[in-house]
This record gives sequence, C-alpha cells and structure tokens, in this order.
Amino acid sequence: MAEEPGTTDAERPGERADRDDRIRRDNRTGNRTLRGDRTRHDGPDGRGSRSRPGPATESPQELSDLSVLKALAQPRRQQMLQHLTVHGPATSATLARTLGLNTGATSYHLRELARYGFVEETRGAAHGRERWWRAVPGDRRFPPRSRQSPEMRLVMDELNHLSDAADLELFAQLQRERSQGHQRPDGAEPDDWADALPSSRGTIRLTLPELHELFEEYIALLNRYKRPDADTPDGARTVLTRFLAFPAPAPLPAPAAPSNNRRESEPS
Repeated sequence: MAEEPGTTDAERPGERADRDDRIRRDNRTGNRTLRGDRTRHDGPDGRGSRSRPGPATESPQELSDLSVLKALAQPRRQQMLQHLTVHGPATSATLARTLGLNTGATSYHLRELARYGFVEETRGAAHGRERWWRAVPGDRRFPPRSRQSPEMRLVMDELNHLSDAADLELFAQLQRERSQGHQRPDGAEPDDWADALPSSRGTIRLTLPELHELFEEYIALLNRYKRPDADTPDGARTVLTRFLAFPAPAPLPAPAAPSNNRRESEPS
C-alpha cells in the first residue's frame, strides 16, 4: 500500500520559500491548490499521446515504525488529513467546525501529525494570529503484510478500514450531488466535470513480480502528470486517484473421482 505516490518530503534549497509564497498568494485570492495531489496524486487526465516530462522523484519512504503508524491511524487525524488533502490548507478552527471538534483537540492532533511529518504549518499564510496547516505530500509506503508483526497488522487493518471508508464516502457524496440535480435550468450538467468519473474493471493474469511491476508503472504514470502549483493551468481541479488490484479467489478443489471399488446404486 502506498500513500501519495510520486512526491517526496525532501525539497531543494529555495523550493520551500517558493512554495510558501504560492500558498500565501492562494490564500489571499481564495484559491486552494492541492499540491497537485496527494499526492498529486494528482490525477491523470491524459488525452492523446502527449508526453509530459515528470519531476525528479526520490526513493519511497517506508513507514515501518509502529509508533508512527499508530499516530497515523487515529480516526480524527485521518479525517483531518483527508480534509487537508481534498480542500487544501486550513486552520485548526476550520477543521474543528468541519469535524465537530473543539479547537484544542484539532490543535493537538495537528501537532502530532506535524511531529511525524504528515502536516506542516504554512509560513506566511497566517492572518493575524491564525495558523494555517497543509498536508505534506510524499511517496510513503507501508511494509508488505509478510513483514508486519501481529501488532502492526492490527494497526494497518484499522488504517486501511478508515481509508477505505473515507474514500467510499467521498465517492458516495459525489454520486448524491449528481443525482440530486445540480444542473442548469436547461437540464444540462453544470460543466464538463460531470463526465469526470473514469473507471475500469478488468482481469489479467500476472505473476507476483509482474503485479509489483504493474504497481510501480502506475506510480510512474501519476508522476508524469505531476507539476508545480505555478504550472497548473486554470480550470484544473484536484483529482483523487486510487489503485486497487487483488488476486481472484483460489479455485475450488475438484470433486474426488468415484472409487472403482464401489458402483453407483441403480434406481429401483
């Protein structure tokens, strides 16, 4: 499993200041650019056969420290990270109102997330005494299940459950908005993004090494469409991408052949 593939936590000299300047401008104008998403991520929207030069990426970061995983798997922190990823930088007061918490609780959870590098305060984005926070993008990976301890597996199961539930709720929210008639008076959809739900279901036969290779090629494809906020064209939106691949259930064992020492009884 990977979180926000395609970006790294490390920044070259001068990049952090440039990024914070962009965040400050965005907050003044009301624009919320999500990194490009989360991990990106963000979303491939390739048309034709154009190729995009992808940014240089560093090796993925494996999260194998149990204390880090426990901090990340806290339900409220997952909600806060989801909000920052989808909607962009926010204050603890904004998160408190959205999630039904008090600002003391959100401030505590933000500090814990920042302690492990999942969020950071955005310099120059504050108005008065307000403190703005953003999700820190990065290509974060979790250890494969074969290398997880029993305690780590429990934490990872909870983390996966929270992530899957949040993704399903976001998708269901989009479906509800579409079905509740967010349309123009002429009955047409409000914009071209009404068609922004590409999906695919298929089957392929792979070895386990080939499946790992397929996943890395998918991450590389996402990286091709990543770009700095300053290079993002008008009209671009955050697109959430999710990769899911799993082996089909094992075939049922074939029924045993009848014994040669027994004859089937004939009908009377």
